[in-house]
Amino acid sequence: MRRIRRKGGARAEAAAGALPPLGGRFMPLTDADCDQVIDTSFAILDRIGLVGAPPETRRLALESGAGERADGRLTFSRALVDEMIARASKRVELPGFDPARGIEVGGGKVHIGTGGAAVQVLDGATGQFRDSTLEDLYGLMRIVDACDNIHYSLRPVVARDIADHLALDINTAFAALKATSKPIGTSFFEPANVAPVVEMLDAALGATSYAAQPYCFASICHVVPPLTLAKEACGVMQECVRLGMPLQICSAAQAGATSPAALAGALAQGLAESLAGLALVNMMRPGFPCILAFMPFISDLRTGAMTGGSGEAAVANAAAAQLLLKMGLPSTVSAGMTDAKTADAQSGYEKGYTIALAAQAGADMINLSVGMLGSIMAASKEALVIDNDMCGAILRSVRGIEMPAGGIDLDMIEAVVTGEGHYLGTRQTLELMTTEYVYPKLGDRQSVSDWLNSGANTVWDKARTRVAEIEAMPAPSHLPAGIEAAIRARLPIHLREPVKA
Repeated sequence: MRRIRRKGGARAEAAAGALPPLGGRFMPLTDADCDQVIDTSFAILDRIGLVGAPPETRRLALESGAGERADGRLTFSRALVDEMIARASKRVELPGFDPARGIEVGGGKVHIGTGGAAVQVLDGATGQFRDSTLEDLYGLMRIVDACDNIHYSLRPVVARDIADHLALDINTAFAALKATSKPIGTSFFEPANVAPVVEMLDAALGATSYAAQPYCFASICHVVPPLTLAKEACGVMQECVRLGMPLQICSAAQAGATSPAALAGALAQGLAESLAGLALVNMMRPGFPCILAFMPFISDLRTGAMTGGSGEAAVANAAAAQLLLKMGLPSTVSAGMTDAKTADAQSGYEKGYTIALAAQAGADMINLSVGMLGSIMAASKEALVIDNDMCGAILRSVRGIEMPAGGIDLDMIEAVVTGEGHYLGTRQTLELMTTEYVYPKLGDRQSVSDWLNSGANTVWDKARTRVAEIEAMPAPSHLPAGIEAAIRARLPIHLREPVKA
């Protein structure tokens, strides 16, 4: 059961939205299929192993019981991996800068978030694509702060206007922490960049320490498929563990290119890569907060290009969520990575079924799920608010049909059918109106004539209006001005300073 840390009890909980729904009803794999994929992943680690471990990682693994083939590949026996799984954290707390907005990851409680490293944005005013900037990153995450169905924000775009890697890592984290008080995620180019970012995150809290409230997690691609450890990423992972930054470790092989074309084989390899990372983390520090971002990507086998919106992507990521839920491990999968270039019908249907299947399968975190276009190469503020609307309906569907006390009321049914003939004014209808039902903010439910008379606005028109409304609101103010000034004085912060009243 999720711990409630929101101040003010039930009233605050209601204001912040319902608890995350529990997924797991959709199971694309049978129990026997799950067992076969899991057994194969263990066999891959034991027989084939991974190459590319940097010296410190290799030393740690060998001292902890890993083996080494004659060709230098590190191998992990099933007994060793089982031991590391037993040590691993099964629930990961991700507090926000505002602890009341934190989430608990694990057990199939579904959370929606951003993610990716898009290099372009779709400008809502001009309809043109352009290189993404630091201001775009801040602006997108500020939109996230105002979206009630988006629970965390991992940086969706790269600030291409910053070339220096240290400055980029510092400014990415700063833009995120300033833009939203929800849990945030960031990434690093090299291990040496972790410490100054953690020091900044710690300073931003003032009297509270980052160690006590780690509101920012690190997203790390520890492996380069197939089955090759990433040298710099392993170093970043070790530094994050040392400094207490929660981890989201990623395997994102592309079926037919960097993993087998057979989806079952792709799942087995991806799970093996994920478990290898988990083993290494728990060799570094048992029980360290670590979420497995097991994200099977898909190739369009006609071209070799990645396709994020395919039916195969939907079912493969749902299966990844099912596998990790069965193993009791905190999960992240990918969904919503439409191949469409605008927020059109293709975008809607590809995002809809990929996110819905991942959520129904019980993914704890769904990365890359909102605001992305063009196979995660571009992001859009307008797409972000449209997707927020869609995710409200998807999260409602995960809740399923609830059976509240008095939900089936025979006396009420008889009174209505022998009386007024409708339920619109009944006590039950009025009581359930805002709890049983979810209403779109942008989706249109008017009649055709009313829609025409009201201006015939499309969902894109409404999204542009909604983005403008959010941007006209006071900027998030959770980062105290004095602390922000001190950070700016000490570090090379490129984000424009707030306008003084």
